[in-house]
Amino acid sequence: MCGGSGEELQQLKIDTIYSANSQVSEEYLLLLLSDANLPTGSFVASSGLESYIKHGFTSIATSTSSPFVIPSGNSSTTESSSTPQIPHLVKLTINFVRDSLHSYSHSSLPFIRCVHETLDRGKGGATGERKEAVLKEITDLDNLYEIMTLNHVSRRASKAQGVALLTLFSKGFARPAWIPSSTPASDSPQPPGSEALVEELKLLIRKGLSPGHLPVCWGVLTSSLGLGIEKSQRLHLFLHARALLSASIRLNTIGPYAAQQLLLHVVGQLVDDSMGRCAHLRVPIEKISHGANTKFHEEMVEEHADGPANTWPLGEILAGRHDLQHSRIFNS
Repeated sequence: MCGGSGEELQQLKIDTIYSANSQVSEEYLLLLLSDANLPTGSFVASSGLESYIKHGFTSIATSTSSPFVIPSGNSSTTESSSTPQIPHLVKLTINFVRDSLHSYSHSSLPFIRCVHETLDRGKGGATGERKEAVLKEITDLDNLYEIMTLNHVSRRASKAQGVALLTLFSKGFARPAWIPSSTPASDSPQPPGSEALVEELKLLIRKGLSPGHLPVCWGVLTSSLGLGIEKSQRLHLFLHARALLSASIRLNTIGPYAAQQLLLHVVGQLVDDSMGRCAHLRVPIEKISHGANTKFHEEMVEEHADGPANTWPLGEILAGRHDLQHSRIFNS
């Protein structure tokens, strides 16, 4: 009869548990990343919604607001006198979420895709030159997003949330010291060298060499965890919409039950529409590989109409006026 000490049996249990969970599925990662309790700072930002409300846009008559088409499989299904009317504030909230998603998907999804592609090219060999090239491309993308973010309020919120994501990876998703490190690299849910790369990127941000914007850091986080590009993009848009509805609840324009109804019946279709338009967009990274960031935007307009863009000037103006409010509860 075989026996063993208590410490040996405890270590055996730990090894068995880790072995059984070494392959983390994308579905499980989606559950982890969609947790509203993650310390990412997303719920201190309203993405311009507070400014939109304080500037009186909720007082605009429904007839003068942009038309809202109820998301459904039948494009001919619209509001009519035979169906109950959408409450005024609910309709304005939906319109804001729709316009914000439309613009944000055009500006953020190309960067998320390119960060994933850059990190995918850098996987498989942790040579110094390759790592430096990957970090150079990521910081170039980050600096370009800084240039394309048109107001200081959005820049501030984006950088705060981006740095929070990298901290979350280092402190919340890194492998604990008590988990054995003898597991084969092929069984690890994280690509080789991902933790070291994130730490080096955080160091560059602290030195002021990279801004650390939200879409770029989101791409680094999800790629380092092994999440696919399109699932990463879709989840990012969903979290953006959910944060807007959370802000709307705190601003007392809709209630929590109405927000849940919108998440189930409206937001999904809006996210799908944005994904269909923008999931394939990318940043032509070769245009900015030599530090020509200031010249990139004009060249892209002429040669790369399928690149990142801002599609909602009113949203940018309102977001930029956020700090002018007499009192405010959000940082953006």
